[in-house]
Amino acid sequence: MALPALQGTGYQFRKILSHFPQDISLAFAYGSAVFKQIGAAQSNAKNMVDFVFAVDDPITWHTMNLMQNRSHYSLLKYLGPKRISNIQNKYGAGVYYNTLVPCDGKVIKYGVVSTDTLINDLLHWRTLYIAGRLHKPVKILVQKESGQLQAALTTNLKSAILASFLMLPESFSEDDLYLQIAGLSYSGDFRMIIGEDKAKVTNIVRPNIGHFQKLYSNILQDCPQAVYKQAQGRIEVDKSPEGQFLQLMSLPKHLQQNISALVDQPGRNRDVEEVLLQVAQDPDCGLVVQQAIFGIVKSSSLSQSAKGIMTAAIRWSYWL
Repeated sequence: MALPALQGTGYQFRKILSHFPQDISLAFAYGSAVFKQIGAAQSNAKNMVDFVFAVDDPITWHTMNLMQNRSHYSLLKYLGPKRISNIQNKYGAGVYYNTLVPCDGKVIKYGVVSTDTLINDLLHWRTLYIAGRLHKPVKILVQKESGQLQAALTTNLKSAILASFLMLPESFSEDDLYLQIAGLSYSGDFRMIIGEDKAKVTNIVRPNIGHFQKLYSNILQDCPQAVYKQAQGRIEVDKSPEGQFLQLMSLPKHLQQNISALVDQPGRNRDVEEVLLQVAQDPDCGLVVQQAIFGIVKSSSLSQSAKGIMTAAIRWSYWL
């Protein structure tokens, strides 16, 4: 008889992962079935477990997965792995989801993203779709040794801190920082307006402060633009125009471009650096950054959700 999985060890998630092709550069589980959330039924056997798999070669991976797990796919499986990979890469946030999949006694959803697309999003916040999920604690199941991938993961966390600094006052609590970080990827997500719990960000952060500290405390200690008073749980940042300019210049490239597009007048076509210098001196600097992030998340959320409707593998028998 199989031994029960120990709660929180990740064993049960790695067991699920064994049902898939193993050529994966990064795999992680996330959501309320992995980390406690206020108001979520942790013991509910029908809680869907969410995964993301980053793969170097999506066509090869989907070819193998279609042989192993053909029933996971919607009618798009008849188009073949190349077409599935094209839909994955060219539309939405570059992620292909199979959802409501029975696996090892659970119901799961898993997204497949190319490693290149993942790294691009981590570095530049092109969509903030996967990068935003990785701002919050996740259960890493597989991570290949790759200096490029590890550097991108770290850069993404640093970017989340700097963007949040710009939207917070000069002095704030560590909890306030994590609430701001966790809210970045929800700022333009229409699901937070239609159907999602409005207190979702608070429900994610409050029970998981320790996990957020593991992600961010070392970065905060080494951050030259902040004073991190760990014992008091307080942070102070430089809100002078010079300090804000340095923070703006360290933001991901796509976010900088969005800020510039919001602020620069039509026809002027100034350099991004010149626009950011202007924004750094604006009392509403944080609001401008927030609006730019809103635009990125809104666009990727709508397009990815539209793709999800098209590619979803609805299994009515699960609900009957």
